Amino acid sequence: MTTRTVSPPEGTAVAVLAGISLSHLLNDTVQALIPAIYPMLKAAFSLSFAQVGLMTLAQQLTASVLQPLVGLYTDRRPMPYSLVVGMAFTLVGLLLLSAAPTFGIILAAALLMGIGSAVFHPESSRVARMASGGRHGLAQSVFQVGGNIGTSFGPLLGAFLVLPRGQGSIAWCALLALAGIAVLWKIGGWHREWRARVLAAPFPSVSRPPVQVSPRRVGWSLAILAALIFSKYFYLASLSSYYTFYLIEKFHLSVRTAQIQLFLFLAAVAVGTILGGPIGDRIGRKLVIWVSILGVLPFTLLLPHASLFWTPVLAIVIGLILASAFSAIVVFAQELVPGRVGLISGVFFGFAFGMGGIGAAVLGQMADVVGIEAVYRMCAFLPAIGLLAAFLPDV
Repeated sequence: MTTRTVSPPEGTAVAVLAGISLSHLLNDTVQALIPAIYPMLKAAFSLSFAQVGLMTLAQQLTASVLQPLVGLYTDRRPMPYSLVVGMAFTLVGLLLLSAAPTFGIILAAALLMGIGSAVFHPESSRVARMASGGRHGLAQSVFQVGGNIGTSFGPLLGAFLVLPRGQGSIAWCALLALAGIAVLWKIGGWHREWRARVLAAPFPSVSRPPVQVSPRRVGWSLAILAALIFSKYFYLASLSSYYTFYLIEKFHLSVRTAQIQLFLFLAAVAVGTILGGPIGDRIGRKLVIWVSILGVLPFTLLLPHASLFWTPVLAIVIGLILASAFSAIVVFAQELVPGRVGLISGVFFGFAFGMGGIGAAVLGQMADVVGIEAVYRMCAFLPAIGLLAAFLPDV
């Protein structure tokens, strides 16, 4: 049996890829603002590390639970302008965060921003695939690198805008969300026109051979990919949420200097992301997954024992190598389950967000008990889970 898939009569839509990457940058810049201002919020509201982790859990778990549901729904009922709705949730969350008087209101703002991410990521990943012209790995990397660049901008926004001016200045970041709404409105129009062209085309479908993997093997492969996502995002949670605290506690850096170091790490993550997709298109996604997860292990083992000079160097290398996996994992999963782009994107983005949120909460609890340096020593072994990549099929 062959799988019937709709194919538009056009190549790669470069402008749309650029637009969806830019909107991802804007979305993730403001999403990354929450962990970037943790030190300020911790001091202002007298929070424990466990409460800091709970903020990340509130933001990420909302996105994790809702993303697969959003992806499944839009697979069946495409909604070109749903991305605008998602960014509107983020806008409201930002405004609420800027005026939050209590820790409970901060959690509510984090939940709203999590809903914004839940709506944004599955559908924007679909748009990237629609605009790819068949270059799926490249398209996913271009889309995701926007988010990674935005995530790296979050600490800079916190260091140079929010930290000097206080919590109320978060409201200025709403301008970024408004810009994102404008970009996504244009992309929604393109999405609607794209579907109309496809439905009106004289060749509405093309045949392609199905993936030669049994349903049971597909299930095991998805489980392995989920384990790799767990390894990657649990470890990344230790850096994105607590790297500034680690630098401040171990090396006595200022908050601003620590945030700049966090920016450098997140910038390396962005570079690694843009490399992973095209390399996977060329040499195979399985090899990229294998190297990026397991290959980072020597550097994570060294990090807890490094000096002030070598710590940021190792963090940059870790970010560069580890980030190259996600584009390859998402496209690999999409090829295992063809025709379910929204669902697969929602499941894997949602699971990644969930692991990041749960990781932040668990690691925060551990840091309260054993100290932040001990947390980094234990997390160093997580990339060893990359050995499971050997059991993935060749597709």
